[in-house]
Parts: sequence; C-alpha cells; structure tokens
Amino acid sequence: MRTKTKPSCLFLAMTALSWPTLELAPGVAGAAEVAGATSGPSDTLEDIVITGEKAGRTLKETTTSVAVTTPARIEQENILSIQDIYDRTANVSQTYGAAGFTIRSIANTGVSGSGKADAATVYVDGAPIPSAALFGGPTDMWDVAQVEILRGPQSTIQGLNALAGSVVITTRDPTDHWTGDARVMWTDQQERTFSAAVGGPLIQDELGFRLAAERRVNDGIIKNVTLDDHEDALRSTNLRGKLKWTPKAIPDLTAVLSYDRTRRDGGYLYQYVRTDVPDYYDNRTSFSNRPNIGEVDSDIATLNLSYRLSDTLTLTNVASWNRLKQHASQDGDGTAVDSQVVDNRTKADTYTEELRLNYQGERLSGLIGGWYYNRDLTLDANSQVNVTTPLTTITNLLRSAGFPTATASAISAAYGRALPVIPVAYQSQQPEHVETAALFGDGRYRLTDRLWLLGGFRYDHEQNRYGAGTTTRFTGTYPDPASFGAVGTPLYSAITAINKGVAGIVAQAASAASSTGRTFDAFLPKVGVSMDWTPDLITAVTVQRGYRSGGSSQNPAHATLVPYDPEYSWNYEGSVRSTWLNGTLGVNANAFYTDWSDQQVTVFLSDNTYDYNTINAGKSHLYGFELEATHKISPVVDWYASVGYERTKFDELTLPTGTSTAFNLAGEEFPYAPRWTAAAGVNLHFGGGYSANLNANWRDAVYTSVGSNQAQYRVGDRTLVNTRVGYEADMAGAGSWGAYLFVSNLLDEKYRQYVYAAQNRAILGAPRTIGGTVEVHW
Repeated sequence: MRTKTKPSCLFLAMTALSWPTLELAPGVAGAAEVAGATSGPSDTLEDIVITGEKAGRTLKETTTSVAVTTPARIEQENILSIQDIYDRTANVSQTYGAAGFTIRSIANTGVSGSGKADAATVYVDGAPIPSAALFGGPTDMWDVAQVEILRGPQSTIQGLNALAGSVVITTRDPTDHWTGDARVMWTDQQERTFSAAVGGPLIQDELGFRLAAERRVNDGIIKNVTLDDHEDALRSTNLRGKLKWTPKAIPDLTAVLSYDRTRRDGGYLYQYVRTDVPDYYDNRTSFSNRPNIGEVDSDIATLNLSYRLSDTLTLTNVASWNRLKQHASQDGDGTAVDSQVVDNRTKADTYTEELRLNYQGERLSGLIGGWYYNRDLTLDANSQVNVTTPLTTITNLLRSAGFPTATASAISAAYGRALPVIPVAYQSQQPEHVETAALFGDGRYRLTDRLWLLGGFRYDHEQNRYGAGTTTRFTGTYPDPASFGAVGTPLYSAITAINKGVAGIVAQAASAASSTGRTFDAFLPKVGVSMDWTPDLITAVTVQRGYRSGGSSQNPAHATLVPYDPEYSWNYEGSVRSTWLNGTLGVNANAFYTDWSDQQVTVFLSDNTYDYNTINAGKSHLYGFELEATHKISPVVDWYASVGYERTKFDELTLPTGTSTAFNLAGEEFPYAPRWTAAAGVNLHFGGGYSANLNANWRDAVYTSVGSNQAQYRVGDRTLVNTRVGYEADMAGAGSWGAYLFVSNLLDEKYRQYVYAAQNRAILGAPRTIGGTVEVHW
C-alpha cells in the first residue's frame, strides 16, 4: 500500500489555482460547507434553504454547521451514493466502507460500537433509516433534490439518535409540468446502471406525480477462489413513487405522499480481501468457504401534510413508516476451513409522527412541535464461533486446586495445544422495542436591528425494552484425559475437570428468553446569540446539549442482560456566514468544542473474548473547525474548496474492579477520526455544450479500532481525484441529451479502509474506475 504524508500534487495545484481569487476581510475565517455553485443564468450563488432544522431558513441564516449537496453538484461530479458525499465533506468520513460514517469523528453507531441507540441518523424524505440498512438501503443519489449533513448535536430539533449530527436526503417532488430523465452508465469494473424518472400533472395545477427507478448490476472484483465466485457481486433495485396534492378547494393545503422500495442482493457489508497474496490491491482475493451475503429489503412510506393557517403560521404533520429486512452472513475466519460463520437476520418496523407549528414574524420566528417514535426490531443470530481457550483462567483454577504455579501453567499450556479454541454453535433471538415521545421548540428573537437571541429545547421521554434468549452447543472434541495421564492420576483428574469447566463455559452462555425495560427522561436546552454585522456577514455563538439514550446489553459469555445509562455532551460552537464579491463568493465557518460524559463503552471482564458488555465509564472531549468556500467566477468557471480539522481524546475510563485493561481507552483517539480532511473542485462550462469537472478529496491517517492495540489498526492517509467531461445538446426544443466520460480515483490510489492484521484481511478502497454515461432530459 502506498502511503503519503500530504495530499497529491494535483490536489494542491487545484487548490492553488482557486484560492488567489478569494479575498477575505481580516479576521474572517469560515465554514459550514456551501454547496457547489449552480450553473443557472444568475451570476450569483444560489440561496439554499435548509430543511433539516425544519424552520425554512437559508444557509446564511443557519448557525449549525451544514454541508449541502445540490442536484447540480451531484450531476457535475457523477455522485452515485451517499458515501461519495461523505468523502467530499469536511470532518465527515466513511468507516468500514459503505457500512457507516463519522461526523466530527463520532461514528453513527458510537465511537466504540457500544450502545444500541445510534449517534447519528440518515433521513430520507423525513423517515429515519435504521443503521442496518445504510450499506444497501435507499441512499443512492438518483433523482435526489438535496442532501444536507448537519454536523454537531441535533438533539433539540431531531432528538433521537442525533448526538453527532444527521444526514437529511430529500428526493425530487412532482412538478406541475411534464419532465423526464433517463441515464445509462457502464464502467470498466463490470458495473452497469440503468436509471429513469418521469413525472407531471394528473390534474393540472392540483395533483402531480413522479416515478423514479434505478437498477444496478455489478459483477464484482473480489475473486473467491474457494467458491469460484465474486465476493462483491451486486444486484440492486430502487423504486420510488411520489404524489403531490395542492387542492384548489383547500388552497392553503399541500400533501406529499411518497413510497420507496429498495432491494439489494450482494456481498457482506464488510468486504474483506486477503493481504497475504501477491499484489493484493490489483489481485483482490478471498478464501472463504461460506458465501458472504448482504441482502437488504427496505420499504419506506411518508406523508407530509402542510397547511398555511395565516401569513405567519403554518401547521405541518409528517408521518413515516419503514420496514427493514436484512440478512448478513460472513465467513468469520476467512479461510477455506469450515470453522466460523456469523449469520444475522434483522427485522425492523419503525413508525414516526411529528406535528409542529411554525411561526414567521417580523421579530420572532421559530417552531414548536411534538414527536412520537415507535420501533420494533428483532435480531436472529445463528453463528458458529471459536472462543479462545482461557488459559489464564485454567491456570488460576489449577492453582486454587493445589497445583504448583509451574505445574498449573504447564498443564494449561498442554491443554491449550490440544484445544486452542472452543468451537460453539450459538443461536440467539434478541427483540428490542423503543418508544419515544418528545416536545420540542426552536426559535430566534430580534433584540435589535442586528442582534438576535437564539434558543431551543427538547424534553424527551423514552421507554425501551431489550430481550435475549440463547442456546449454545459445543461442536468440537474434548481432549482425552488418558492422553495426558493414567486413569486415577492427578493429571488425568485435572484434564477431566478442565473438560467439565469448558462445558460449563459453553453452557453458561445459554439462557432462557428474558428481557429488561428501561425508562429515560432528558431535557436538552440550546441557547445562543447571532449578530448581523452587514447583510453579507453574520456571526453566532451557541451552546447545546446532546443526548444518546441508554438501554441494556447482553454479555454473550454469561447470557446476562446488563443495563447502562444515557450519555450526554455539551457542544460549544461559533459560526461565520459571509458572502463576497457581489454575491459570487461564499465563505462559511464553524469552530466547536464538545465535552462528552457518561460515555457508553465496551468492557471485557475476563480473558474470554465473549465476556463483555456495555457500561457508562468514559469521558471524552473533541474540538476543531470546518472552513469552506464556493465561488462562481463566471458562467464559465466555478469552484469550491473545504478543509476540516478535529482532535479527539478519551480523557478517562473508569473500569470496574477485575476488568481487563486491554480495552482501556484513556488517552486514545476515536476510531475513524482524521485530524484533517480537505476537498476541492472546479467546473468548466465551455461553449457549444462542452463541460468538465475536476475534484479531489484528501483524508488524513486514521485508527480503525480502539483498545490497547490501536496502533495495529492504523491506515494511512489517502487522496482521491475524480473527473468528468462531456457534451450536452438540445433536442429541437424537446429537452436535451448528453454523453459523458468519467474517471473515479484517477490516480489509482491504493489505500485501505480497514486492516485486520491477525487474519491477513483488509477492506480496500475502490480502484481507478473508468466509465461513461448517456443521459436524456426532457
């Protein structure tokens, strides 16, 4: 693998080309990402309305650090999935390939993978998407109207599962005129995509519809030599329908009904390759004897009702329903030996209801609302696992039985050679129910012509119940005591006792079905001030409390349910919003400091690798900034650039007495927490319908795990350069057609997303991909 200590020369050249046009007033630094410049007739930047905070404010009026991706940028950069946007966003990063993401270094499932509530949530048209669906759910970018990544706690507005932030995806609504789009894409990596969308009025000026569909076929590039197949082959279908009703009989009512159906049949969410084969980056190989499966069936329905009560008041109700079925199966050892397999099936039904009242007055604006969330989730686990034989425990038991220390160590070592791992067939059903109700509000009050008071709150009440029932079975062969000593000798008796102890370890991991219920109440305030220095320069300071609910976790080794409490954070943030050069240049900034307490972490209670559960033992802090700019130089040239910096640290970890110190996180950085991220892009619109885009993004080195051996899981920095060139022409006034050539990872950067050194496996980044598209728009 090639690793470097700084971005590529091409990336620096792009940035250097752009930044001389940037003229900043002294003291102005800035950054919530501004979307890519539009290519419309206006010479100034587009006013972008932020939907994630539900207040209808523009980007300039929003103090939250928010990165916005517009349809123009999606098209110009050939952005295909939400993961492409993560790569291009300051202080946002992918984790294990497409399986997850971090916002300001906090993973969407928590920094140590502990706890059942998410720390960040993806929304599609107002519906929260379960984290189990993110690697194959409805997060592709075909027919998407806008993507917002809100960085920092969103607990006041969005409450549940938003301690780190949120991702808000809005798809295109029906229009009152007929439109259509179609695209065919192919690449040299055996991928074909067929996309289409059409919409128009069913009843003119009253009822409109839009239908969108996309089919992706990828034959894969990871060769499974044991099964003679490709590990990462993919077949996926996404279908979406929308109706928009604006009845003439009720002129102030707008109703939008949408339904999204996604089916994914492909490889496991973590797609490993062997690192012990020659040239493994260009020769991606798997030895697994079991197929690695990642199937996702997702159905989402949303109904958005909005009624304008007066010039200042609007009543909105958003209801969503989501059903998820996921099958994730992986060869746990990654070899041709049938040793370990993890097979999980997840089913989840989620229903949400939000009713809010928005007020827009001359001095006061804001909203107040109520929220209801109900989720039923069941995980069925059917796995074959190997538990490392706990030799230290065996030695201590022998010593307590009267054996000298040296003899006890020798016996346990001999036993470990005969049975190095304990093979166990493990089956578990883990139902979970979460019900949440909340009252929330957010607003701003004009104290003077230029000074605003900002405030908000959320009172959140949650009831959750988590259960588990497990069965276990020893599937190996116990060492024969007679091979250690004659019948009746102390050595024979010791081995017999150890075999009984191993059987006890297996039996201890089984339990009858049981459950525990927890109730939590949280008050989450937000305060701040904002100053309009000029119409083109706004600064603000805010303080906000973040929250992630508690619950119960299962200790697999003992089949016990262990409760844990919520975790909280205080986020202190300053922001700058500014426009320059007669509205053609936007420069925005956010700087933050977060203090995080009662952190949910995993602790190991013995040398049994499955003897672990979640507790509240951590305290951390993080700080950093985002600085981003967009400049529309002319109708011919526009560019953007961004940089993010962040530092993270576990300040302390209070471990229970007797707990293994192997997972002591004190002093460590968060996983997937790059100190620096940067991105830049430039668009050229030539005469005669020709256009070109060149963009690059760079991520600093990261640790991909936590614990005492964190250094073994470090992957180097990487730079990705992408380009797209093409031609577009009118079709005699009936629309347009275009043909484009694109290259992703232009420099063929060889990089790893994750490394598992103990098993000679890694998750690799995508290689250079060359492709083309033909598009029609009418």
